[in-house]
Amino acid sequence: METVAAWKKYDDKALAELEAVCADYIQFISENKTEREIAAATIARAEEAGYIDLFKAFEEGRKLTAGDKVYAQTHGKAVILAYLGTEPLVNGFNILGAHIDSPRLDLKQNPLFERNGLVHLDTHYYGGIKHYQWVTLPLALHGVVAKKDGSVVCVNVGEDAGDPVFCVSDLLIHLAKDQMKKTASEVVAGEDLDVLIGSRPMIIDEEASKKDDADKTELEKLAAKEPVKAFALSLLAEKYGIEEDDFLSAEIEVVPAGPAREMGFDRSMILGYGQDDSSCAHPSLLAQLALTETPARTAMTVLVDKEEIGSVGATGMASQFFENVIAVIMELAGEGGDINLRRAMAASSMLSSDVSAGFDPAYASVFEPRNACYLGHGLVFNKYTGARGKSGSNDASAEYMARIRRIMDDADVSFQTAELGKVDAGGGGTIAYIPAKYGMDVIDSGVAVLSMHAPWEVTSKADIYEAYKGYLAFLRDVGPSARVPLV
Repeated sequence: METVAAWKKYDDKALAELEAVCADYIQFISENKTEREIAAATIARAEEAGYIDLFKAFEEGRKLTAGDKVYAQTHGKAVILAYLGTEPLVNGFNILGAHIDSPRLDLKQNPLFERNGLVHLDTHYYGGIKHYQWVTLPLALHGVVAKKDGSVVCVNVGEDAGDPVFCVSDLLIHLAKDQMKKTASEVVAGEDLDVLIGSRPMIIDEEASKKDDADKTELEKLAAKEPVKAFALSLLAEKYGIEEDDFLSAEIEVVPAGPAREMGFDRSMILGYGQDDSSCAHPSLLAQLALTETPARTAMTVLVDKEEIGSVGATGMASQFFENVIAVIMELAGEGGDINLRRAMAASSMLSSDVSAGFDPAYASVFEPRNACYLGHGLVFNKYTGARGKSGSNDASAEYMARIRRIMDDADVSFQTAELGKVDAGGGGTIAYIPAKYGMDVIDSGVAVLSMHAPWEVTSKADIYEAYKGYLAFLRDVGPSARVPLV
């Protein structure tokens, strides 16, 4: 089955709405590049829309009823929004689930070092990246530094027009004969992704240099041995009040500097960092907040961390956060208890909102055209992902796929289906298999992306818009007829 470009169906009203959605999206992904930033921005928007803190409601003994809107967060890196519906919760929820972490470089715990008059930050890459793509790019630092006194300092350098930027240097072509013989995975080693941050030495005045070591400050002592590192530390102390030891309790991420941009003469595409998976997380958030009338089934959006490294940890989908939040909601709604929780989870339906590999004619050999997705052709559904023999995949049922087709067609949502490349060409996974363990229906659903996992990724405005429409239609769906399955 061939699909057609969604652009062909838009009238002036639809184009205006598309541009509004995408303008908001571009601003959102430009301002929020890390899981902490996305979580904070999500909570701010939710509170503005009338959502209240679920855990505060629990502490206050507040009861929840249809029409109530709540949110919960954990560790500032994962957020769940819920709009309680008119049906009993035990009948299940309509859930959108996306991840808000993206491939990047993370600073090591002891990152700062000087070498031959240049000072660098040592990194450990996060998620699946091609190392060579991260050299010679303007880079920014985003994150937090937690100090021993309990205070937390936010760091964001490289985004404002007046900020400096940073980079990982590369070997000049004139001396790269041996380097060019290496395979792509070896041409830049992961251990060599060191971020260059300074070259100016600290100048110690004559009076300070004559002091006995016992009378010198730690910075003055360091300046005698590593003057460039000392100057960098003096700037960090001046701007952020942090010392070198504070890096031990810091989470600072290195990301491409600069805003997302419209792409192409026709401005039909978006070039930006972190579109895996912000191109699904942002439309999911918009859809959740666009619900103006109490839904039949409780509508929920789940934005989690750590998908790029296996959905692990306290903020990943594999944690108990998701289950615990639903348990609290059901308790406050008067439907608590372990059996009711399990029945509700099994009766739920979910779109695992994650991106798909858009067909790229420059690399056509790894795609099977009939089962590939195309930029601008709408929301993508992957019945299964995984690798080789569907390993690690959630394989959605035919019945659920039929329901999804009906929802999308009824809402005039352009959609397509796809696999992640040719069989045996590679593979990948999402969070889908994790909620599926509860027995709920889950299918992968997202946006086609070119250059996935590169520092700058490409999406179509039409697909962002169709994702928003499709997610909203799904949240509004009444679902199966009040089925309450046995555990």
